[in-house]
Amino acid sequence: MEAQALVPLLLTLAVPVLVLLAISQLLDSRTRQQRSRRPLQTTPLKNVVINDPAVVRRMLIDHADAFSNRPKAAFPENFGGTHSINSVPYGPTWRALRGNLIAGIFHATRLGVLAPLQREAVEGLVAGLSSSITGRRCSAEAVVVRDHLHAAVFTLVARMCLGDKVGERDVHTLEREVGSLLLTFVKDSALAGSMSARLLHWRRWRRYSSIFSRLSKLILPIIAARQRRSQHGTGGIRCYVDSLLDLRVPNNDADAGSAAATTTGSKRPLTDREMVRLVFEFLGANTVSVVSCVEWTLAHLVIHPEVQDKLHNEITSGSHDHDLISGDRLRRLPYLRAAILESLRLHLPVSLILRNVDAYDLAVLGGGGAPAAPADEGGTRPVCVIINVGKVGRDRSMWTDPSEFCPERFLAGGKAEGVGPMAGPKEIRMLPFGAGRWYYPGIEVAMIHVGYFLTALVRDFEWALPVDGHSIDLTEKHGFFMLMKTPLRARVTPRHHMC
Repeated sequence: MEAQALVPLLLTLAVPVLVLLAISQLLDSRTRQQRSRRPLQTTPLKNVVINDPAVVRRMLIDHADAFSNRPKAAFPENFGGTHSINSVPYGPTWRALRGNLIAGIFHATRLGVLAPLQREAVEGLVAGLSSSITGRRCSAEAVVVRDHLHAAVFTLVARMCLGDKVGERDVHTLEREVGSLLLTFVKDSALAGSMSARLLHWRRWRRYSSIFSRLSKLILPIIAARQRRSQHGTGGIRCYVDSLLDLRVPNNDADAGSAAATTTGSKRPLTDREMVRLVFEFLGANTVSVVSCVEWTLAHLVIHPEVQDKLHNEITSGSHDHDLISGDRLRRLPYLRAAILESLRLHLPVSLILRNVDAYDLAVLGGGGAPAAPADEGGTRPVCVIINVGKVGRDRSMWTDPSEFCPERFLAGGKAEGVGPMAGPKEIRMLPFGAGRWYYPGIEVAMIHVGYFLTALVRDFEWALPVDGHSIDLTEKHGFFMLMKTPLRARVTPRHHMC
């Protein structure tokens, strides 16, 4: 009787398991079919690491066509994973998304429009930091600057993305959720590729997916409200979301390489999931890259007070020390620009560039330093090429004392005079924003943002080592972006003109 009583119980337990396994097999099969339609196969990749600057230049500039595909996005299809600019395969859709970003947000004609947003963000940072300093129990107590800096930069980027009418409460909630998703994505994005892995680690996957769900529920109403304001002519400055609402991309059903894929009749608006993914990408990338550069630069200014003094003197000399930092003014502050470039050389926002190629494509590199293609029948096995851009910026054949922080090398007469954030077509000495077709299109905006925040922080505050004897830890933390492993702690004192 007991055995008979167990049968219904076992059936009750077995049926859900069998259903889940069947669903897993079905979804994994669909995933394999989707991947099979990609230009590159999903065979386990052979990794090839490249550090030589000359080979990197030949790859990204001379042979850009052969080295244009990035590895498949870790985001699954139903998270809009194929519609972020950094993950969509090279082709018509990529060109549409990237072209929209350049024309709609990062074009030089829009820089003046951003000035009021920049001013408000910097004023908020200075006010918040001043309040934190005033509230210290001891005047020598160290301050952790990253939280203040991140909040100010994120507010600026959120208003560029969602419009200057976005509410402060929504911005704070977005900052928290975007940060949570970035942290979770680094840890758990590997689960996206297999339903079996998601079932095995279901708690991690539930946490991962719930954050994206919360982010979607927060972003979509903001987009809808933005659309209503724009229709009534009360939207304020044109923002990234406005451009996404107007954008049309090639249909997935159309062959990406065909002429039909670029005709108006085969284009469609972005889906809600795709827009959420693009907004997440914009908020995350444009915030963390600026925060990272400013924090690293401040760390070196604390370690090298003589550099900080030179920078402060340059910023405060003349009658325009409170002007906004434009691209033109940044060029008139050569030491500030040199300090930013030296910081970017040592601590790039992203330390690795990945490309998927067929093995035989490595042969087009030729010359010294080029890696040999892996042995393969027919040379068609996919290869993941890893460019260690961090080592390019510290290559001893290109730089004297490459591990030293020395802004003077970028000044007139220095050995790096003329080297800028954009990789040159004839020689690559540093790659803070990539090179070739995939270079970061917001270079000028990013440099202005970094310069603007640094100008205010050095003009209004003096930065020094903590009195508790702790030194500055320059250990790097590698993830999506290269941050300081230990957030900067410094003794921050208001300058005399603020007292």
